[in-house]
Amino acid sequence: MLLLSGVVSLVVWFCVTFQAVVTPVLLALLGSALLGPLYRRLVAMRLNRSLAAGLTCTTVVLVMGGASYIVVAALIDTGDQIVSSLRDAAQSLSGTFEAAGTSVDEIAKNAKGLVSQFGGTAVSGVMSGVSLLTEMIAAGVLAILLLFFFLRDSGKAVAALHSLAPHGSGDTVVAMARRAFQAIEGFMRGTTIIAVINAVFITAGLLILQVPNAFGLGALVFIGAYIPYLGALLSGAVAVLVAFADGGLAISLWTLGVVLAVQAIEGNVLQPVIQSRTLQMHPAVVLLALTAGASVAGTLGMLLSVPLTAAAFGVVSELRKRNHPPPTH
Repeated sequence: MLLLSGVVSLVVWFCVTFQAVVTPVLLALLGSALLGPLYRRLVAMRLNRSLAAGLTCTTVVLVMGGASYIVVAALIDTGDQIVSSLRDAAQSLSGTFEAAGTSVDEIAKNAKGLVSQFGGTAVSGVMSGVSLLTEMIAAGVLAILLLFFFLRDSGKAVAALHSLAPHGSGDTVVAMARRAFQAIEGFMRGTTIIAVINAVFITAGLLILQVPNAFGLGALVFIGAYIPYLGALLSGAVAVLVAFADGGLAISLWTLGVVLAVQAIEGNVLQPVIQSRTLQMHPAVVLLALTAGASVAGTLGMLLSVPLTAAAFGVVSELRKRNHPPPTH
């Protein structure tokens, strides 16, 4: 246990210290696990491996770029409506605040004081935001390039891993790596199917309720599904907020009902059926992984923590199977 704790601590330190390099590698690994079937189908159609990998990477760029554009456009279009609706709601509750001895004017005055107090940090905040955006773009470009090589040269990677393993352990190391990759592949495939179903049903419900930018909110639901529990909560909250901004309290309550119904179907029907053949993890393990990932790398850590935990469970499962083989009859 002490040796295992030391190894885990060393791995975490390495990932945090070299985050700029590790993050694109992990993103490319997740992408190769998700898009491996598409790449193999293109190769089976007798396309050149480089061409098949290039087409797969192009598909990633188009899909992710389109989804991001739809989400950002939806939030920009409804931003003014959300702010005005919240302002109206605050004014409607002004009687309650005044009854408690605090007026809306006093709240606004205090807020203005806070803004002026921290206004000096606005320029540095904008600069840090620009720097973060630049780092994200650079990491995304590097991840796409690594994804191309991971797809095209996967066979060479397995052979290199076998040759670099200590003497006599090459087969075991390759088997552990394959099991870990299969766990990630199963998680990504199942999560993508569930994300598509959630996005379709929630988008249909928003269209029926005539909530603006339903397709953008559906795209946000699709992206948020890759962060278990928290992603669905955040994307659902945005949908309810947009519905409240446009249609008032009644439409927002109907939207909340649609989101809760879809999430209930996901948790009780989709998850057990779709991911029944992949490695299952207890919800407590998932929440702990999300918390650890968020503390290490923020939102990106939450995105990467669960599939990496699934890979670790896959390695442990392979080791247990090799150390305790089933009895033969």
